[in-house]
Formats: sequence, structure tokens, C-alpha cells
Amino acid sequence: MYKKIALATDGSEHSKRAAENAIHIAKCSSNSKIEVLYVVDPDKVKSDVLSNWNSDDIDDYRKSRMKDLEKMAQESGVSYEIKILHGEPGPVIVDYVNKNGFEIVIIGSRGLNALQEFVLGSVSHKVAKRANCPVLIVK
Repeated sequence: MYKKIALATDGSEHSKRAAENAIHIAKCSSNSKIEVLYVVDPDKVKSDVLSNWNSDDIDDYRKSRMKDLEKMAQESGVSYEIKILHGEPGPVIVDYVNKNGFEIVIIGSRGLNALQEFVLGSVSHKVAKRANCPVLIVK
């Protein structure tokens, strides 16, 4: 099955369900590894800084968003690594996945309504259109 799995996450409920699926897929093959991709969006950094005024607090805040995922991965015994990337999430995920030869990308659906998705486009939609490997979008 898949040995090199990218899991794009933001700590939301949708991405937690995506993590469950990634772990399930990783357990199907020995030697599978999940790379958890967490993208720090420059548009949201300002609000992070205002909420957490010291840099240690910001790092703690980002790590706390990954805690549930780390716990699930450790309990299931799958191999994983967390990568923190910077930039606009859609293009950054696509670029990283395409350059690093992943076999599948698993990402949560954000749940935009039809008008929002038409105007803004969702991260999962952008990844699905441009990634050079299969993309599993989890609702």
C-alpha cells in the first residue's frame, strides 16, 4: 500500500478525522511513515502573536494543536514526523508534496459553503487539483 504518507493538518476537527484515516492507512503496510505537515500561514501569524505575545507561548500554542494527533500516532505505533512549513497553506503543501515524492496526501475538508469555496477556494481543493499523487479529502 502507501509507505510515504503526507498528512496536512491544522488541528481542526476535520484534520483530526484525516489523521485517523492516515493512521489507518499507515497501519496497512509495514514501514509506512506519516509526515504531518502543519503550515504557519503569514495571514494568521499576527493573531497568533497578539494572543500569545511571547515566542515560547506561540511555539507551545502550535505544539498544543498537534497533541491529539501525536497521542493517536504514538498509541497506534505508526512512524510519524511533524514538519512545520511557512506560507500560504495550499501552495506550500502542494510544493512540499510534489518535491518530496509522497505517495498520498490526506487532508481534512474545511467545510466551506458553495459560495465561499467558489470565491475563496479551499486548501483541500487546491491540493487535490495540483498534487502529483492521490489526495484523500476527509469530511
